[in-house]
Amino acid sequence: MNPFSSGTRLRDMIRAIRACKTAAEERAVVRKECASIRASISENDQDYMHRNLAKLMFIHMLGYPTHFGQMECLKLIASPGFPEKRIGYLGLMLLLDERQEVLMLVTNSIKQDLNHTNQYIVGLALCALGNICSAEMARDLAPEVERLLQFRDPNIRKKAALCTIRIIKKVPDLAENFINAAAALLKEKHHGVLITGVQLCTDMCKVSTEAHEHFRKKCIDGVVKLLRDLANSPYAPEYDISGITDPLLHIRLLRLLNVLGQGDADASDTMNDVLAQVATKTETNKNAGNAILYECVATIMNIEDNGGLRVLAVNILGRFLSSRDNNIRYVALNMLMKAISLDSQAVQRHRATILECVKDPDASIRKRALELVYLLVNESNAKSLTKELVDYLEVSDPEFKGDLTAKICSIVEKFSPEKLWYIDQMVKVLSEAGNYVKDEVWHALIVVLTNAPNLHGYTVRALYKAVQKSSEQETLVRVAVWCIGEYGEMLVGNVGMLDVEDPITVTEAEAVDLVETAIKLHSSDLTTQAMCLIALLKLSSRYPSCAKRINDIVLHQKGSLVLELQQRAIEFNSIIEKHGKIRSALVERMPVLDEATYSGRRAGPVPAAVSTSLGTQPKMSNGVAKPTSAPLVDLLDLSSDDVQAPSSSGGDFLHDLLGVDLSPASPGTINKAPKNGTDALLDLLSVGAPTAQSSSSMLDMLSSEQDNKRSEGLLDNFASLSTSSAHSSSAVSSSSMMDLLDGFGTSSSVPVAETSGPSYPSVVAFESGSLKVTFNFSKEPGNPQTTTIEAQFVNKSPDIYSNFVFQAAVPKFLQLHLEPASGSTLGASGNGSITQKLKVSNSQHGKKSLVMRVRINYKANGKDVLEDGQISNFPHGL
Repeated sequence: MNPFSSGTRLRDMIRAIRACKTAAEERAVVRKECASIRASISENDQDYMHRNLAKLMFIHMLGYPTHFGQMECLKLIASPGFPEKRIGYLGLMLLLDERQEVLMLVTNSIKQDLNHTNQYIVGLALCALGNICSAEMARDLAPEVERLLQFRDPNIRKKAALCTIRIIKKVPDLAENFINAAAALLKEKHHGVLITGVQLCTDMCKVSTEAHEHFRKKCIDGVVKLLRDLANSPYAPEYDISGITDPLLHIRLLRLLNVLGQGDADASDTMNDVLAQVATKTETNKNAGNAILYECVATIMNIEDNGGLRVLAVNILGRFLSSRDNNIRYVALNMLMKAISLDSQAVQRHRATILECVKDPDASIRKRALELVYLLVNESNAKSLTKELVDYLEVSDPEFKGDLTAKICSIVEKFSPEKLWYIDQMVKVLSEAGNYVKDEVWHALIVVLTNAPNLHGYTVRALYKAVQKSSEQETLVRVAVWCIGEYGEMLVGNVGMLDVEDPITVTEAEAVDLVETAIKLHSSDLTTQAMCLIALLKLSSRYPSCAKRINDIVLHQKGSLVLELQQRAIEFNSIIEKHGKIRSALVERMPVLDEATYSGRRAGPVPAAVSTSLGTQPKMSNGVAKPTSAPLVDLLDLSSDDVQAPSSSGGDFLHDLLGVDLSPASPGTINKAPKNGTDALLDLLSVGAPTAQSSSSMLDMLSSEQDNKRSEGLLDNFASLSTSSAHSSSAVSSSSMMDLLDGFGTSSSVPVAETSGPSYPSVVAFESGSLKVTFNFSKEPGNPQTTTIEAQFVNKSPDIYSNFVFQAAVPKFLQLHLEPASGSTLGASGNGSITQKLKVSNSQHGKKSLVMRVRINYKANGKDVLEDGQISNFPHGL
């Protein structure tokens, strides 16, 4: 016999395919076999049709295309014999799916088989329908399936219940047709039928509210009785698994109770006793018992409140945590994370066991346990839990240190009872895993330090001692170098000693040695090197005896191949050698940073401050009721003054430290301010008018091209170079940029005094084809932060504007108050005008310029008109 004829047996084809040594040989065998099957199909060979389809199914499972055999499935299904139908239905389930249009042709054959006198053929049809039926087939065949739910044979009822699950998932509207039949299945004695009936009821509750209510009212007592009888049933070998009677049915019944008890106190009370019985009597030394207990705990957590049961459930999960099986511990941790929101105190009792899971060898268990510990932390246990985690940080695996460090830092920041404890814990974390600490974390530490003047000396000494032991932790070195640059004299003089610390002896030379070692040790990191240079510049003023040595270290960096370091070295050398008179003013300590503002920015942007003449009431500025459907949030894309620099990048921190507004104008900005060529460093030294453009160039000069985000933390050291800027708009020529500091006289460092009641030119703040808005400015003597703006609105069109409303929004560093407008009707063609006064208070006066987003509403020819834009061309000094 030809080995590849249509008469080849299936086992012979499988043997030939397995004998192939290469993929090419296998493809050749399959190709020949498919060719012979096609020839047999074209010749309408009925003798070997079922054998050919069996071979096609095997070829299909190997991944080869077999679509040409789909019609053969339909022919076999239409055959009268059981063997042909069996192969046909099996091929139908394997070779086709519900997306195939061919499937519609088999609907009638399945309907006939569902009504067949042979129960085995009925079972084949139900099995196929339950696997591949589409929504159209479900609608057509639902009556036959509903009838079969009451069939005399239990196997048919079981298959019909499974088929019904598929039908109601495809067409949820059909669920109400099966409610009574599904409820009847809950009274079955046969466990196979009963388990499928319980699953059918569970799925029907999820897709049909009507079915859910029916089962809750009519069937819950029966389900509870079933579960109680099952839990108390004697040994039955037919259903016994590890000494437990039918654990699969246990689980299905518990899941049904879970669904029925949610949101219903009466139903929950009905099942409380049986749940307690299952939770206490189930064996825990076998996996089958643990599966039942886990499902019981899930049900207890989801039904309505019962404190005693929930404590029992949490205790079960606590026992799971002591299991040797990793899977059991993992699912227990998952469930405890859900339980903590329901009964935190019960979970807290197992805190010690959960902490042990953090040290588990299994990485997934460690990670899940750490997340749970983080959720358990509160004000009362923050210190003890943090100590445990920090102690474990010393011995944890390197791949786990990142997650552990992030959680510890978050706990310390969130639950810190006092700044001394916060600083101690952060120093420990930086010493053990400083390389895993994110930039925003040590930025926040520096902000806290500036707000704790009584801890400056303690902190700089603690950091100095930590660096001696852990100099390889780069982030620790950065923070230590920053503190030494700011508070170096406290380190040497043991200033600000606390009772909890011992005095140490540090000379000026030793402090400089630490910075010098850092700049050499971390030569691959530009951020650390730049911070060391800034610290050395500050120490040259704080340690006069080491000024020459410091200058030599700085001079060594003049030959650096990194342009950033080379430029800093040249500038700092010029300050040390030529500008001794102003150096102390340039390297003053950092000002106290706004801790609350920085914390808020890290948490996320806040809505824009929108002011109206009626305070917090949602009214327009001229008294017209504000429509609720028109929120003012969209007036400004700057929901805060940091909108142009996302908080995750650290840009907001940089804004405060440098005292400049780095926000670039948006594309829709009206009347953009002219560019200014003033050099960035001269802006820092109060030469020329600071502008947004110069601030941007300064950012480019100060930040590392290799790692801009990581270098933002060192830029804060330059804020001490900034003094009050003189109100001068002259640009610096390119020749003066060759030596930025040469020729810089003492008088240049003295800021120009601002005269009382300065005058400012009027500006056209907004102008469109039909409307012109002019701003006139005035200030009260002695109050430079507050500016009074008189807005004048002129209508240039030939139409009269009515219902005129002017709105404005500002960033959060500004406060805006709008007074009522002089009217709400604007005459046509410039006849008359409307005026309105605005008062703006700038909390960053002298550092950040005014910026405003406006929106103007009015009616013209009975139509509502909206105009909006951003205003940034305010005169300097406001």
